[in-house]
Amino acid sequence: MLGVLTVAVLLVVAVDRTFGHSSLAFAAAIILLLIANAPMLRFNCGRCGKNAFFRGVVVVPWPNRICTRCGLDLAADHSQKR
Repeated sequence: MLGVLTVAVLLVVAVDRTFGHSSLAFAAAIILLLIANAPMLRFNCGRCGKNAFFRGVVVVPWPNRICTRCGLDLAADHSQKR
């Protein structure tokens, strides 16, 4: 995810320096980040469905080992790791 963020920022900077300010570069960067974030949104607890990357309203780049809602050990739950 950090690599995709770097590519998105570099894309905006390169377009800005080459062609001037462009809203299309920002739109392309946002779409790129949304596509890269999609797999993270599918890593949910097998029991209650809470996403493992959310800590309240904050999203972090590493998943929880234990679900904060129901207490299920996510490291032992292999149903979501396909």
